[in-house]
Amino acid sequence: MTFLGSSSDEAAIREHSPEIEFLAASPTHIGPIATRMREVDRVECLALGHSPKQALRAGLTTSSLCLTAFVKKRPEAMFGLVVTNALCGEGRPWMLGSDAIYRQPRAMLRLGPLFLSAMLDSTSSLSNLVACRNSRAIRFLARMGCIFEKEMVMHNEVEFITFTLERR
Repeated sequence: MTFLGSSSDEAAIREHSPEIEFLAASPTHIGPIATRMREVDRVECLALGHSPKQALRAGLTTSSLCLTAFVKKRPEAMFGLVVTNALCGEGRPWMLGSDAIYRQPRAMLRLGPLFLSAMLDSTSSLSNLVACRNSRAIRFLARMGCIFEKEMVMHNEVEFITFTLERR
């Protein structure tokens, strides 16, 4: 895995999270994740005009960094970074997954800062939308230091809020 750039980073991830394994994302991971995707992630995909498979495929093909999280040897989430403006250092982080990944809250809280730091090494500003009803993702993003805009935006009758994280 070259996501974090060094074998010591990879060793730290394995040490901090023996219950989750991270591998470079592959098209073969899309089907299993899509069929077990959390309902709220599925609603987000559909509201933004994609099926779960289409959203995962688009994320995989457009991301400069993209990983799959495995729990008990099963692909349970895919996440990555889409560089939206290289000149201005802007990127769009994303993650779609099953309930199994959210049953690993300690690992997510320990590893989230490592992955976000790696993303902020590539881009100085991260932002994306999250559905207002996606309370678990919103809590996680808030714990990671993300700032939320006050104004909501509607996509196909689903309310979204924009979150941002800047390099410090």
